[in-house]
Amino acid sequence: MNRRIGPALLAALLAACATLPAPSEETPAFELSGRVAVRYGGEAASGRAEWRHSAATDDLIIANPIGQGIAEIARRGDAYTLVTADGKRYAASDPEALTQDVLGWRLPLAGLPDWVRGRPLAGVPAETRYDGARLGMLQQSGWTIEYLEYGENGLPRRLRLYRDTLDIRLVIEEWR
Repeated sequence: MNRRIGPALLAALLAACATLPAPSEETPAFELSGRVAVRYGGEAASGRAEWRHSAATDDLIIANPIGQGIAEIARRGDAYTLVTADGKRYAASDPEALTQDVLGWRLPLAGLPDWVRGRPLAGVPAETRYDGARLGMLQQSGWTIEYLEYGENGLPRRLRLYRDTLDIRLVIEEWR
């Protein structure tokens, strides 16, 4: 894999999972850890993710499969930073502009705290399909989110998020 593309793909995954606009009051704080895989066009990369989310902050660290840091994204209020594995630091007040500038494409990030919890973002049109009482598929803001498995806690365990040529898979191993 191209040395430049691999970190950028993982950073894209990181951005998709952590560079979030201020969440709605209804989105509770959470922490999750797990494995992520991202495919963008013909490139692919995988790693581990640790995400801590609250109303005021987001912290996400992506590491390669052997635990070395790839990228970090943080949100403090309305300020976002993205630090790459080579130590380059990027900052912006618009997380989508930040991902556009650093990664080359914009990611719609407003819904992620709700999407990983198995629910649509409130107030935004969505198409849903339920498998029994649980959300099985969601289409919102141009993204399709498939809920492949739920854990004993009732929260999603395996998800696939995709749009155009970007495909992100997340396996949540632990919710806190």
